[in-house]
Amino acid sequence: MSIINMTMPKMGESIMEATILRWNKKPGDHVKTDETVLEIATDKVDSEVPSIVDGEITEILFKENDVVPVGAVIARINTSDVQAESEDEDLPLLVPDEEEGELHEEREEPPVHVHEEPVEGSTVSAGDNRFYSPLVLTIARNEGIGMAELEQIPGTGLEGRVTKRDILNYVQNRKSMPAQKAAPVEVKQQAAETGKEVLATSGGLNYAGNVEVIEMDRMRKLIADHMVMSKHTSPHVTSFSEADVTNMVNWRNKIKKEFEKREGEKLTFTPLIIEAVIKCIKKFPLVNSSVDGSRIIIKKDINIGMATALPSGNLIVPVIRNAEMLNLVGLTKRVNHLANAARNNKLSPDDTRDGTFTFTNVGTFGSLMGTPIINQPQVAILAAGVIKKRPVVIETAQGDSIAIRYMMYLSMSYDHRIVDGSLGATFLTAVAHELEQFNPDREM
Repeated sequence: MSIINMTMPKMGESIMEATILRWNKKPGDHVKTDETVLEIATDKVDSEVPSIVDGEITEILFKENDVVPVGAVIARINTSDVQAESEDEDLPLLVPDEEEGELHEEREEPPVHVHEEPVEGSTVSAGDNRFYSPLVLTIARNEGIGMAELEQIPGTGLEGRVTKRDILNYVQNRKSMPAQKAAPVEVKQQAAETGKEVLATSGGLNYAGNVEVIEMDRMRKLIADHMVMSKHTSPHVTSFSEADVTNMVNWRNKIKKEFEKREGEKLTFTPLIIEAVIKCIKKFPLVNSSVDGSRIIIKKDINIGMATALPSGNLIVPVIRNAEMLNLVGLTKRVNHLANAARNNKLSPDDTRDGTFTFTNVGTFGSLMGTPIINQPQVAILAAGVIKKRPVVIETAQGDSIAIRYMMYLSMSYDHRIVDGSLGATFLTAVAHELEQFNPDREM
């Protein structure tokens, strides 16, 4: 009988750890192949970790709410007839302790103990075994919601679990009801040096004036760390261009109803712009690369990340894999699928990994342009601003004229370690030119 080590799976280049939300199995339980063993959370998505063997759980090495590094052994499984052979590092790694009938000594390093902040005055499950994630408990604590009140909140998550969205909606509704609005607890003191009234916080810091202190959730903290790391890693340069996208806008307006009727998908500007980006990446492959020390790793696959805003206000970047192999219909279906999955918290870890170039549509929120931060370990990110009608000068064989055209600003931030201004500006200009040369007579 073999002892199989189950490890925390790798879920993306930038994800180094995950939080164990819930164990669905305990020592002594039998588990089947593809049966969920535990639920985990990263800064990007919640996910279920299945077993890839049949066997019996003999040992669980981490508790719920522990933050566990990728690759650490989290459980052990006894199996009599399954040999784990997985070269795919995206799956939970299962390493047999016995080879060729000989028992080997323990080979993995001792479990890594990660410091975890306790959640004061709260537990992870109520009397009816209802599960609450650390994030939900933290929000409840900060909003003054007791366990009895928390148990009354309807949950939309797995097995009725209260999600972040559930508790934030509850808090918002509660604040909008004067009769139930909780009075804020403020400790005021007089500053001896200035005589001004200030608000004292539990951390010992003082904030002058009328303020509200909100604790960052775990996802926001990790996003902040990733953005600061990116600025420290890459010398950012941003170039700007503008494109006359009148032909593209008119073509979309003409065929969008027929497109939706035929394909069952709404055609937005995002897949049209991504299509132009892909064509230009093929001409300038260096922007589809990463840096490893003094080496440049040019990626042959074009995996386009599309920055997507979540209902919580946080940001996530699902990835369109092998985008160069998709036509417009395929791009549209993939863009819509990933956007809907992000909005409904249905993204899997695989949906956010291995991006090689990122596109962000800042125009969705009415912004003219932006200076986006590179999504490491990539070397470039392109932003498209809002499309607006403007009077512009048109050059024709008959002379110059002024016309009302649909115009859009483009901006691209790139890593100056390997992408110089000439390449960055040339690539961006090529994207603008590709959009301007959009064929208005194109077949759907």
